[in-house]
Amino acid sequence: MASLKLHNSLQPGGPVPFVPREAGKVSWYVCGPTVYDKSHLGHARNYVTSDVIRRILMHYFKFDVKYVMNITDIDDKIIIKARRQRLLEVEKKKQYTADELKQLGLSAFLAYADKSLPLLRAHEKNLNESNYPAARDNAYGKILAGGTLTGDGKPSDAEAKVKMHIGNMNAAAESIKSGQIYPGCDEILLPYLDSLYKETVDTSDQTMFTDLTKAMEELFMQDLESLNVLPPDVITRVTEYVPQIANFVQSIVQKGFAYEADGSVYFDIAAFEKAGNTYARLRPDSKNDKALQEEGEGALSTNLGGKRSPGDFALWKKSKPGEPFWPSPWGDGRPGWHIECSVMASDILGSQMDIHSGGIDLAFPHHDNELAQSEAYFCEAGKGEHTWVRYFLHTGHLHISGSKMSKSLKNFQTIQDALATTFNARRMRIVFLMGKWFDGVEISADMITQADSWESTISNFFTNTKSWLAEAADSAGLQKLSLSVQPGTPLGTELEQAKAEIDAALSNSFDTPRAMLVMLKLVNTTNAYLKDNKDTNLADVEAIAQWLTTIVGIFGLDANAKAPYNGIGWVSTIADNVDPETAVEPYKSMMTKVKADVKALSLDSDVIGELVARDPTGDFEGIAQGGSKDIEQLSLPFLRVAAQLRDELRRVVGAQNSDVKKAILSLTDRIRDHDFTNLGVYLDDRPDNQPSLIKFIPAAELIAAREEKAAAAADKAKKKEEARLAREKVEQEAREKAKTPPEEMFKTDERYGAWDEQGLPTKMKDGSDVPKSQQKQNKKSWDKQKKAHDDLKAKGGL
Repeated sequence: MASLKLHNSLQPGGPVPFVPREAGKVSWYVCGPTVYDKSHLGHARNYVTSDVIRRILMHYFKFDVKYVMNITDIDDKIIIKARRQRLLEVEKKKQYTADELKQLGLSAFLAYADKSLPLLRAHEKNLNESNYPAARDNAYGKILAGGTLTGDGKPSDAEAKVKMHIGNMNAAAESIKSGQIYPGCDEILLPYLDSLYKETVDTSDQTMFTDLTKAMEELFMQDLESLNVLPPDVITRVTEYVPQIANFVQSIVQKGFAYEADGSVYFDIAAFEKAGNTYARLRPDSKNDKALQEEGEGALSTNLGGKRSPGDFALWKKSKPGEPFWPSPWGDGRPGWHIECSVMASDILGSQMDIHSGGIDLAFPHHDNELAQSEAYFCEAGKGEHTWVRYFLHTGHLHISGSKMSKSLKNFQTIQDALATTFNARRMRIVFLMGKWFDGVEISADMITQADSWESTISNFFTNTKSWLAEAADSAGLQKLSLSVQPGTPLGTELEQAKAEIDAALSNSFDTPRAMLVMLKLVNTTNAYLKDNKDTNLADVEAIAQWLTTIVGIFGLDANAKAPYNGIGWVSTIADNVDPETAVEPYKSMMTKVKADVKALSLDSDVIGELVARDPTGDFEGIAQGGSKDIEQLSLPFLRVAAQLRDELRRVVGAQNSDVKKAILSLTDRIRDHDFTNLGVYLDDRPDNQPSLIKFIPAAELIAAREEKAAAAADKAKKKEEARLAREKVEQEAREKAKTPPEEMFKTDERYGAWDEQGLPTKMKDGSDVPKSQQKQNKKSWDKQKKAHDDLKAKGGL
C-alpha cells in the first residue's frame, strides 16, 4: 500500500505526506451546520464527501478515526430567523382593517425595495405594487435575462441574490394587489417587522431559538442517515459550551491577544502578529477583504463599536435588546461565531488535531480566525507558533447556474426534495465521487447520466456474477463452490493491475474520480473477455466481484453493507426483527403456486413430476442455520425449483398439441413476467436448452420495464388497428366508387355538356370541344373505372 498524501490548505500546492500525531490514529473535527433551515444539496456535497474520506481512512488505510462534528445552534442567522418568525406570528394575530393591512404590506414593500433592490427607486420614485413590474424590468431586466450587474462575466452569487429579492417582491406585489397580504408578503414583512419591533422581544425565554434549532438539527441528522453518512463519534453544541467559551476568551484576553470594548471582546490581530504569529494562513490574500470580514462578524454586529482595527473579530458579543444572552465577565452577551469551534474542538481533541474540515467558503474568515484564536490560546512564550491543526481539508462548492448553493440565496434544493425527485443516496454519492473532493462541482444532466451509466455497469456485473455462481453451485448439488484463483490468468492479472491503480489513486489525496474509472475499466475488460472466453474460471470472476464489492462498500455506496464488506454486490439483508421463514414466505408461496399450475397441466414427464415433488425446505434451512440474513441466498432454493419447472415446460412444449401448447406458453410467460418479476427476480432465458439464469434486480425496475414493454405493445397494437381501419375505409370507398358504371361516371360532372355512347365527354358545357389532353386523361380514368366495375361484378358485389 502506497503512503497516503493529501491536499492540505495550510500548504498550497500538490498533495503532501499525511503523518498523524499518533501512528494509526486520526483526530478530526468537521464544521457542522448552522441549524436554522433545512439542509440542502450543498450540505450533502460537504458531508457526503467528508464521509467518503472518513470511510477510506478507516476501511482502506485502517486508521482509527475520531470524528467530531459541531452544531451551531445559536448565531446571528438563527437569532434573526427565530425572532422574525415570532414577530410575524404576533403581527398576524393583530386586528387590522383591509386598508390598514394593505398599508402595512406597502410599507414593508417599499422598505424592502430600498434596502435590497435600490435601483427600483432610481427608475420609479413613487414605487407601488402597480408600477413595480415596469420599474423592475427597467432596473433589473438584464439580470432577469441572464446578464450580470456589471455587464461583464457570468452571473454568480450577486445576481442570484438579486433574483431572490425580485422573487420576494414579485410575490408581495401580487399579494398587495389582491388584498391578501398573508402569506404573499411574509418574506418582505419579516425584515420590516424586525426593524420596528426587534428590541421589544423578550429573549430571557430562549425557547423561540431552541425550538427552531432542535427541529432543524433533527432533520439534519435524518438527512445524514438518508445519505448513508456515518454518524459523528461526538456531537457538540454551542449552547452547551457557553461557560467554557467565556473562560477560553478570558484566557486569550489575559495573554494580551484580545481586548474588551463596550461589553464585547475582540481578537487583536496586531498583537497576535507582533508576537511572531501568522494571521490568515489559509487565505492571506483575503486578509483585508472587508466584505468577507463583515460576513464573518454577522448581520447583528454592524453597530458594535470599539474595534482597534477593522480586521479584528469578535470573540464575545455584547447582546443588544432582542438578542439572547448569557452572563460573562464583560456583561450579558453571547459567543462570536468563530470561537465556538475553537473551544469545542479543543475540549474534545486537545491542543492539536490531525484534520479540520469544512466547505471552502469557510476558509476565510471562519477557519483563519479559528486558527488564530486557538493558537493564541495554546501558545507559550519562547516556544514559537503553536500548530493547532495539522491538515485543513476544504471541500469544493456545489454550484447551480454559476452561483453556489446557499440558504441565504434561496437557490437551494433541500436534501429531502432531492431524494424525493432527482436522486437516491447512491446516485448522489456517485456524482460526488466522480469529482475531486476539493474541486467545485456543478450538477448537470450529463453528469447524472454518466453516474447512472457507471452504476448500471457495476450493478449488472454483480448481478451476472451472482447468477453464474448460483448456477455453478446448483450444478454441484447446492454445495459451496471451492473456487481457487490461479496466478497469472488474464483476468487475475487485470485484477492485480486494478488494485495497484486504486491504491495509487486513493493514496493521491483520495482521487476518487480516478478510482471510479479504474473500477469501470476492470468491469468492461472482464465483460469483453468473458464474451470471447466462455470457459473462463469463475474463481477469477468471483475474485473481481468480491474486490469491487469491497471498494463500493468503502465508498459508502451500499447502505446495507458493513465493513469488511465481504460477499458480492449490493447487500440484500432482511431486517433483524424478521425471521428467515417469514422473509422467504413470498418466494415459497410463489413456488407452490407454480407447482400446482404445472401439475394441473397433467403432462407426461418424469422430470416435471420429480420437480413438482421436490421440497427445497432442507436446502433453505441449511442456509438459514448457517446464519445468512441475505434474502437472495435464503430464497434461492425456492426460486430454483420454480425456474427449473419453467425451463422444463419450455423443453417439452414443442411436442404438445395446440391447446396444451397454448396453455404452457401462457404459463411460462406469467411465471417470468409476473411471478418472478413481482419478487424482484429476472429470469434470463438462454438458447440451446440451457437453464435460465436467476438474477436479482429491484422489483420496481423490473415492473417498470414490464409496464413499459406492455405500453409499447399496446401502442403497437393500437397503431396496427388504426392502420387496418384506414385500409378498410379506403377499400370500402373504392368498392362504393366501383359500383358506378363507367358509362355514367362523367354524366354528373358539371364541366361537360355532351357525351358519346360510352359516356366519355365530347363537349364542354360552353359547347367547345373537350381538349385532346383532357380526352386522353378521361379515357384512362374510364378504363380504370371499367376494370374496377367489372371486377366487382365478377365477385358478386353488384
